[in-house]
Amino acid sequence: MSSLRMTGDLRRELILSAAKQCFARHGFAGTTTKSVATAASISEALLFKHFPTKAALYAEILAEACEADPALHRLLDREPSTETLVILVRGMVRHFLNVSASPDQQEAQRLRLMVSSQLDDGEFARLLYEKIRDLIGRAFTASLEQAIAEGDAERVGRDPLNLFWFAHHTVLMLVLTRFPSVPALSYGGEPDLERQICEFILRGIGLNAAAIALHLDREPVFNAAQTSAAESA
Repeated sequence: MSSLRMTGDLRRELILSAAKQCFARHGFAGTTTKSVATAASISEALLFKHFPTKAALYAEILAEACEADPALHRLLDREPSTETLVILVRGMVRHFLNVSASPDQQEAQRLRLMVSSQLDDGEFARLLYEKIRDLIGRAFTASLEQAIAEGDAERVGRDPLNLFWFAHHTVLMLVLTRFPSVPALSYGGEPDLERQICEFILRGIGLNAAAIALHLDREPVFNAAQTSAAESA
């Protein structure tokens, strides 16, 4: 059994390696499961045993990239705390603002794919949200619970994971307004935008003014904005 399992693991890695090359060359729309199977020197039927759809394959590649990010690991290895929660929120906000400001077309395409998926069958979005929940959502909720225990926050609603999604959707929608060559919406006070968004989210998830004032203006020991934590996140 262990030999068969190892063979399956190796085959999965081979498929992912071939898929990365195909997506890099042809993008999501231009890549087919048949072309990935050909690049991996396997049948399309065998590919489907590991990844039932192209969306599942692409979501796995994105999740793998996040899991390999050392900055993200340093964040997730931190003890749950109010400070960790603030760093996570600020990192997510910076990530999305950087996407909207930078010429990284690959990252922009991923976000567009995320949105178009939700307007279509939602498969890719569901898969990616599951990955984000498992990778980051737990760290968020653990730190929020610790902030409540420390008296830095009050409980808002019954499900803290919902607050993570509310925060994520806030910054995702913000970046989408900035995607057109002429932004659909121009925010005033641009230099202070990052802090204003962070404060809006932190207040919304229940942090009190004293905790926000203490932690928000501190520079973290590493640059959380460089992580893939919130990727299409």
